[in-house]
Order: sequence, then structure tokens, then C-alpha cells
Amino acid sequence: RSLLRAGGITGVDLRIMVPMVSGLAEIRAAKSVMNQVRDALQDEGKLVPEKVQFGIMIEVPSAALLADKLAKEVDFFSIGTNDLTQYTLAVDRTNSKVAHLADPLNPAVLRLIKTTIDAAHAENKWVGLCGELAGEPLAAPILLGLGLDEFSMSPALIPEIKHVMRKLHKKECAEFALRVLDKTDNQE
Repeated sequence: RSLLRAGGITGVDLRIMVPMVSGLAEIRAAKSVMNQVRDALQDEGKLVPEKVQFGIMIEVPSAALLADKLAKEVDFFSIGTNDLTQYTLAVDRTNSKVAHLADPLNPAVLRLIKTTIDAAHAENKWVGLCGELAGEPLAAPILLGLGLDEFSMSPALIPEIKHVMRKLHKKECAEFALRVLDKTDNQE
């Protein structure tokens, strides 16, 4: 309600994103609530935005695997690599005994990222990525090669990532990303 009211008053490009989505029913339920609140605000004579970009976090493997279906229902995806890595690799990143196994550059995680990006792009939707991977210089050529549209990171990391990206070429990154996806583990 607050987001819709603020968006109506300010006229900003409002984007609402729902976390931890695992399937289509959750998207439809969230959109239904948003639309009900929008209608109620309009009935009260309140300003609401004409357009709201509605997106979801891709943080669990089921959402990545269903991305082709989910992309039809949303305006964008944001891939949460910290959680996606943890759930894909069944590793608790907060447990010091196994946290070293939670590597977002694992080919299984990267394949889910690629699946998500491809599904979104097939529906002309954009994809962002947040989490530690977005600010990792070694990951930049892979993520660019996979077709990622937006990187979300701590402001302190932006200068280094910009420096790295300015030296990269899209075609070379795409070729490199394909080679990485063909690997079987982190060490390769």
C-alpha cells in the first residue's frame, strides 16, 4: 500500500519485487494482492502509478527451472546468488564447516543463472543479479557472457567492476561463458 501510494505521489518508475518465489501460484497471489490494494486506493481517491514493474527474486532452484513459465507473468527477474547457491548446492553458507563449498561459480549454479537469463530474454524481460557474485571481478566476464542485464552490488565495488568491464568484449565473454558452463566443478 505504501509503495503504491508513494509511487502515485512521486511518479517514480516503481518496481515491486517479491522474494523467495518458488512457483507460479505465488506470483499470481502477490499480483492479486497488489491489484486489490491498487483498486482500494483508487476507490479512496488516492493517486496510484499508471504502471508498476512487478518482478521476483530467483533464489531457489525451482524458480530458475520454471523461469520460462514465470517470465510470462513478471516484468523482471533479480537473481539472488547467495541463496540460489546455498539451495542449489545444499550448503549452509553460515556454517563455517561447509561454507567453503558454497561457490556461486559452481557450474550448476551458473547453469541455473543462464537458464533464468535465457527465459527472461525470450519474453523480452530484463534480469538483474544481486549477491556477492555481482561484485566479483572474476565473475564479470562470465555474467556478461551469460547475458546479464544489471549488476547490483555494494557501491564500494562499483569502480573495480567498471574497470574490469571496460576491458571486456561481449563476444569473447559469451564464448568464455559457454566454456565455463561445460565444466563439471569449481576447480575446472
